[in-house]
Amino acid sequence: MAKILIVEDEAVLQKALSDMFSEYNHQPIQAIDGEQGLEMARREKPDIILLDLVLPKKHGIEVLKELKNDETTKAIPVIVLTNLEDKDDIQKALEYGARAYLVKANYDMQEVISKVEDCLK
Repeated sequence: MAKILIVEDEAVLQKALSDMFSEYNHQPIQAIDGEQGLEMARREKPDIILLDLVLPKKHGIEVLKELKNDETTKAIPVIVLTNLEDKDDIQKALEYGARAYLVKANYDMQEVISKVEDCLK
């Protein structure tokens, strides 16, 4: 069982992801903005983080940079799950240490689960 931090401000998607991870016997924890996501990553030490980029209070790229520059969180794998398809966003996220970059419209829930489980291996 993995502890999965879902940093997502869209309530419907966050609930769907949480429910799905629970069904797969994982422990989802949730944050609704970038600041809360950082705080929870530091406090909860999740096994993996699903991170949206367009977030209130702190953009996902800033969150990713801070996670990767912090000794306590830098080893936690991060998968970006966002609607942004711009090549610059993708390149930035991967340069700053994201393990994968998924565009929400291009992936179904099953593919997200598979990607998370691959990263946890």
